[in-house]
Amino acid sequence: MYAKTFKNQTELILASASPRRQELLSLLGIHFFVQPSTISEPEPAPNQSPQTYALNLSQQKAADVAQKFPQDAVLGADTIVVFNDKILGKPRDHKQALDYLLLLTGKTHTVITAVTLIVKGQTYSFAVQTQVNMANFPLEILKKYAASSEPLDKAGAYAIQGEGSFLIKSISGSYTNVIGLPLTETTNLLLEKKVIV
Repeated sequence: MYAKTFKNQTELILASASPRRQELLSLLGIHFFVQPSTISEPEPAPNQSPQTYALNLSQQKAADVAQKFPQDAVLGADTIVVFNDKILGKPRDHKQALDYLLLLTGKTHTVITAVTLIVKGQTYSFAVQTQVNMANFPLEILKKYAASSEPLDKAGAYAIQGEGSFLIKSISGSYTNVIGLPLTETTNLLLEKKVIV
């Protein structure tokens, strides 16, 4: 048996259905509830930067849940993949998954995760960027991966922590950010706002 590093000061709600975010937050050993936001994700506004788009979405998701649980701390997050200033969301089908992979293969792209914490009526947000260098694989390999179920619910059509890990040559920055929740920065915010101690 080991001593937990952190414990709750305030009830924490994760405004996300993402199993990856739930797994990462569980690593802290703290207690939290999952209450996914039900907002729809709009297209970016004209001339809106990818980081601003992600921040706005994380704030909207957190605010959507916080209005139902005003006494608790609510954590929202949004992860996007960006290549040449274009946001690559979750592919709508296997064909688009392959299109994304062909766009990214052999090149470097950016993963941005924006995180918002709402506690005691106050909103705190930040965004973390990680540079991801994808290896160059032949078309047939990319077709096989794109035809699997994994890419369909992942921004950019790959999962760095799953079968798609073979695609990634190197990263510069936070690994957990690419999965969906920059754990170091999130932990620091939860400590700073005394949600955990």
